[in-house]
Amino acid sequence: MRIIKLSATDSTNLFLRELVAETTVKDMTTVVVQDQTKGRGQMGASWQAQPSKNLTFSVYKRFVDFSLDNQFTISMVVALSIVKALEGFNIPKLSIKWPNDILSANKKIGGVLIENVIKKSQVDASIIGIGLNINQKTFIDLPQASSLLTITGMNYDLDEVLQAILNQLESYFKVLEVDKYEVLKTDYESYLFRKNKPSTFKTAEGLCSGFIKGVSKEGLLQVLLEDNKLKTFDLKTIKLLY
Repeated sequence: MRIIKLSATDSTNLFLRELVAETTVKDMTTVVVQDQTKGRGQMGASWQAQPSKNLTFSVYKRFVDFSLDNQFTISMVVALSIVKALEGFNIPKLSIKWPNDILSANKKIGGVLIENVIKKSQVDASIIGIGLNINQKTFIDLPQASSLLTITGMNYDLDEVLQAILNQLESYFKVLEVDKYEVLKTDYESYLFRKNKPSTFKTAEGLCSGFIKGVSKEGLLQVLLEDNKLKTFDLKTIKLLY
């Protein structure tokens, strides 16, 4: 596994994408940076990270005969890999806020941005960007954000956490390769934030109440609404309110 370490770059996803365009990149090549100046999250959100205190990295993953219909399984693999790695460091109350935010005790400690390379209705490769708050103490105007240090009071070795996540990624991608979708789905849903708990959501129609039941194969959130109807939502059409 090749790991490229940078002192600074605007985005590890962008750096890796440009590298792929210029040369042949091996499977699981990883780019990690001390200072990411223009990190991005889901829906174009910016990602705040103080230099040298957090993990910001991207992984290049190649696929063979991987259907576009199954692309959400990549998201499940990534989220599960982070959670399982953090369990090894005894981080408490870990959960996955759909689709792939990483929480501890209801506070966001990590986010994921996956950019798939599509060729002929197949996922040819993925550039998997991961941001994880490790040793940062303060987060400006982000009341729901936290870090491993804030939660446990301990400082962590960034390389050690990185290697633990990469090891889990390799293991879970092997599960994916042997088509264990149901295993991944069951594991993923077992960590799903607020599953089967009464929750309030914001949709295009306004506020509503319901219960998160799981995710569809396409990665849509399945919510049992007040009228006892199970409805699916994509990321643009629903927001879980804390």
